[in-house]
Amino acid sequence: MTSLQDRLVDGAYAFGWSTVKKLPEPVAVRLGRTIADLAWKRRGKGIQRLESNYARVVPDATPERLAELSKAGMRSYLRYWMESFRLPAWSEERVKTGFDPKDVHHLTDALASDKGVILALPHMGNWDLAGAWVTTKLRTPFTTVAERLKPESLYDRFVAYREGLGMEVLPHSGGTAFGTLARRLRDGGLICLVAERDLSSSGVEVEFFGAATRMPAGPALLAQQTGALLLPVTLWYDDSPVMKGRVHPPIEVPETGTRAEKTSAMTQAMADAFATGIADHPEDWHMLQRLWLKDLDPGKNPDNTGKVSENSEKDPEKGTP
Repeated sequence: MTSLQDRLVDGAYAFGWSTVKKLPEPVAVRLGRTIADLAWKRRGKGIQRLESNYARVVPDATPERLAELSKAGMRSYLRYWMESFRLPAWSEERVKTGFDPKDVHHLTDALASDKGVILALPHMGNWDLAGAWVTTKLRTPFTTVAERLKPESLYDRFVAYREGLGMEVLPHSGGTAFGTLARRLRDGGLICLVAERDLSSSGVEVEFFGAATRMPAGPALLAQQTGALLLPVTLWYDDSPVMKGRVHPPIEVPETGTRAEKTSAMTQAMADAFATGIADHPEDWHMLQRLWLKDLDPGKNPDNTGKVSENSEKDPEKGTP
C-alpha cells in the first residue's frame, strides 16, 4: 500500500513537471534559488552532510567557507531540478546551446570507433541535460540504468521523463541490466552511468580525496568484457545559463592482472578523474548522502576489503532520480 508520504513525494514531482516547465525561465531560476536558500537556512541533515562531504574535498576550508560552499551547492542542486522540470519543454536549439563540453573529441572519436562507449559521471551539474545534449546535438541514443523508486508511480515518472529525452532506461533490479548493457556496447552503442556512489554490496574500494569509499564495478567490468571505451565526464555550472563539462580521456584496460585487479585499477582511475572535476567545482557536486566508508554504518559495510564480488556482473551501479 502506498503511504501518505509516498503520495506526497509523487505529487510534488508531478507538480514540478506539470507546472515549473510552464514558468518563464527567469521565474523558474528565482524560484529555485529561493527554495535552495530556505533549505540551506534550515540546516537539516542533508545540508550538514553536504558540508561534511565538502570538508573532505576542501580540507583546509574554514567553517565559514564550508557554509558558503553548502549554500552555493544547494543553489546548484535546485538549478538542476528547475532545469530538469523544464527540459521536456525546451526546444532542440535550447538543448543544443545549453551545454558546452570541453574535449568532446574524446567522445566523438570513441563513437566513431564503433567499439561501444561507456560514459561514467558523478552527481555533478545536470546529467539529464548532458544526456539530452548527446541525443539532440550528436544524434546518438544511449542506454542508462535507474534505481527502482518508491512509489512505483514516481519511478514511472522518471522513466517516462528520460525516455522523452531520448534515453533507453533499464531498471536496476532483476539482475538483467548488466547483460543488456553489454549487448548494447557490443553493438557499438553508448551507455551512460552515474557512478561515484555504490548502492550495491559489490563495489570496489577506492581512495577518494584521501579516504576510502566504494564505487561501482560495473563501468570497468563492462569495458573489459565488451572492449568498449570508458570515458569519465564531469559537469559544472558557471554564472551563465550554459552548463559546462569535460570529457576525460579513455581509461585503459591494464594489460596484466586478474579481472579483479584490472577492475580495481580502472575504478581508481575513474575516481581520480571524478576527483579532478569535483575539486575544481565542489559546489556543483550534489552529494547530500554519506559516501566515505568511515561515515557509513559499519554494520552495513562489513566487508572493507574492496574486492570485486563474484556477483559484480549482476550489480552495475544503480542510477539516480
